[in-house]
Amino acid sequence: MSLFRLLTDFDGRIGLARFWLGSALVAVLLLAIQQGAPVLFGRNASHVLAFANAFALFPWAALAAKRANDRGSTALFGILLICAIVLPGHLRPFLPFFWGPSLHTISLVAWLIALVDLGLLPSLHDKDRVAAAEAGAKAGAWTRPNAPSPISVRPFSIPPTPSP
Repeated sequence: MSLFRLLTDFDGRIGLARFWLGSALVAVLLLAIQQGAPVLFGRNASHVLAFANAFALFPWAALAAKRANDRGSTALFGILLICAIVLPGHLRPFLPFFWGPSLHTISLVAWLIALVDLGLLPSLHDKDRVAAAEAGAKAGAWTRPNAPSPISVRPFSIPPTPSP
């Protein structure tokens, strides 16, 4: 999978290594922009930083969507986790002061769920062992491809109508 597709496509699955590699790449690029924007753009640095922070949501959502697919969930779960991590911080200025701790808690809980579910747990697709047998085991009815069913079922057919 190309780097462009890794950071922009919401379809497919990625493993832990690609998820962490893509996340680290986005984080390093965002950090470089945050450090270099005041030097390069001066007074307009806040506008550049706001755009960079908003733009970073897209690759992180794409990575989370693919990783959620790999974990056996829907892509929407990964996208909603990223939104739950980032959006409470942006909503804080528009809500009364007493909502601040609640928004911070929502963001923290979503971050912990994303860390454990997307960042630490292995892929569910690696454990498809329905057809895989252990080493040295004999193949049974469930592990042989195209094995006849243990229950014999005759297809339903309509008998011909007798002619008068």
